[in-house]
Amino acid sequence: MAHNWDDLRLFLAVARERTLSSAGKLVRLDPATLGRRVARLEKQLDAVLFVKSPQGYALTEAGEQLFRRAEAADRAMRLAMAEVVPPSDMLTGQIRIGAPDGAANFLLPQICAGLAADHPGLDIQIVALPRVFNLSRREADMAIAVSAPEAGRLVVQKLSAYRLHLAAAESYLAGHPPIRSTDDLKSHRIVGYIADMIFDRELDYLADLGLTRVPLASNSVSVQGQIIRQGGGVGIVHDFALPFLPGVRPVLAHDIHLERAFYLIRHADDRGNQRLSQFADLLSAAIRRELRRLEAKA
Repeated sequence: MAHNWDDLRLFLAVARERTLSSAGKLVRLDPATLGRRVARLEKQLDAVLFVKSPQGYALTEAGEQLFRRAEAADRAMRLAMAEVVPPSDMLTGQIRIGAPDGAANFLLPQICAGLAADHPGLDIQIVALPRVFNLSRREADMAIAVSAPEAGRLVVQKLSAYRLHLAAAESYLAGHPPIRSTDDLKSHRIVGYIADMIFDRELDYLADLGLTRVPLASNSVSVQGQIIRQGGGVGIVHDFALPFLPGVRPVLAHDIHLERAFYLIRHADDRGNQRLSQFADLLSAAIRRELRRLEAKA
């Protein structure tokens, strides 16, 4: 039986987002209208596709079967559209990037502004969240991560290593005892992550220094940077963020220096999507250039 592709597109959005409100934002429909469209599809199919639970809309067995088929159709359509390459290699359409907030705040704004200027028909969305993105649910077209995932049908590309140092504001250092060794840190106020909200082991910087108490904490690295800038204490700062934090300088730079890496993650089904691949290449090169530029200024 043939069905309206638009109804299947709406079904996919609800299945991936699990709530009408979140799915409605993606497809630009209010939740009530979206709910009616899903109910209409269920009536057409004579099947219950969702069961409402405390966590949102859960797929039934019939819903799971339709989800697999609709996803296959969605992939086929994405690939077909990708084969139509715009003239002069100009990118168009919408691309959503998921990123940890350090990259989203200090790297992606200027990079994406440049890409948008070069490709006027391109709509770039940056989703900054302190967690791992689920590309299988199409939360984003691609994501930047601080560690390479080991599971899932994903394509993983290492972008670049980056450096981090302990840092503090000149105003804080002027009013507190000197820091000559790591032992001195025990008498200073520490700024860092909220321990139970660290979503990736690579972000657990302070544990390696034996610093277990964090009097000033946030799940956002940009908030941590602003706390440090305001003289709140001492914390780990990305070298590429230092140019955005005037008055903040590295502390114990020769004794404490960390290195991490950014990875670009894409869904394996998008491997043949020329448009996304072209954008990924441009984004990767721009991130490497911007990291070099900012770290040279740190």
